[in-house]
Amino acid sequence: MTTPQVTFGCNFNADGYWDAAEFARRAEALGFDRITTGEHLMDGNPPRPTVLSIPAMAAAAGATKTLRVMTGIVIVPLYNPVLLAKMISTLDVISAGRVDFGIGISGQRGTQVEFDAVGVSVRTRGRRTDEMLQVMKRLWTEEHVSHHGRFFDFDDVTLLPGPVQQPHPPIWVSGRSDAAMRRAALLGDGWYPYLFTVRRLKQSNEEITQIAAEAGRDLSGFHWGLNQPTSIMDDPEAALAQAVENVGQRYVTAERSAEDIAKALCIAGTPEDCVQSVQERIDAGVRDFNLSFLAPDIDGIFQQMETFSRQVIPHFRS
Repeated sequence: MTTPQVTFGCNFNADGYWDAAEFARRAEALGFDRITTGEHLMDGNPPRPTVLSIPAMAAAAGATKTLRVMTGIVIVPLYNPVLLAKMISTLDVISAGRVDFGIGISGQRGTQVEFDAVGVSVRTRGRRTDEMLQVMKRLWTEEHVSHHGRFFDFDDVTLLPGPVQQPHPPIWVSGRSDAAMRRAALLGDGWYPYLFTVRRLKQSNEEITQIAAEAGRDLSGFHWGLNQPTSIMDDPEAALAQAVENVGQRYVTAERSAEDIAKALCIAGTPEDCVQSVQERIDAGVRDFNLSFLAPDIDGIFQQMETFSRQVIPHFRS
């Protein structure tokens, strides 16, 4: 049986740690394929400290040579499409074509505060995003672009230089809803879910394939991604405890315990356990993993990155 080509990235998401350049250098040295980071303008009120994805990934790109940098994710509806297209094409140029453009609409609870801060209705975020993606593709591939849509209106815009990657950096669509899957199938170059069970991963990949086929869209080269919470340790009980603390307790319900949720949504355990869990997700259709290592501090994250690099990734390299 031929092993499919699989990539491994890791998320720059340590609380209170802002050195994107150093994180990227370590990831590149360990053999990871990309790094990524999410973003929030304000996450709650009072908000927790956050950074924006594009400048963080610009710092990462400047500190590395081969590592891909992914906006994972940019909250698209908070932006103007002309400005966002320019920022992404600039990042692609300065990184010599190493950008993956991960996008989403911020579907989590309590997100309205950041939409209010920039005067955008949270109720229009999906429709704004769909219009923006169509507009941005034109801005990356055409000159003298005019657009008169529901949310945006402009004339004769040309953005030079264009992106290095042609026709544009790959668009990975994140989300959990049917609308997000449809957006990925019709407008994206990749699917990037989060907190999915293996069963739901397989189902979502099949649904996206079906939607694209019905629209006559060829998904050759499509990125079947996953943002995957991961806890890897020699002590499987300690690894599971980290997953329970960081994921299970956040999503516990009356019907399911925190431990059950952590086991369903996280990769957690020894290196051997993690190899098996990765393979299960590959069998469900995942090809591009971004790992969110679960640790209380950056030293713990670096330790898990090294363990995963040395003891898991080689199992999936041909």
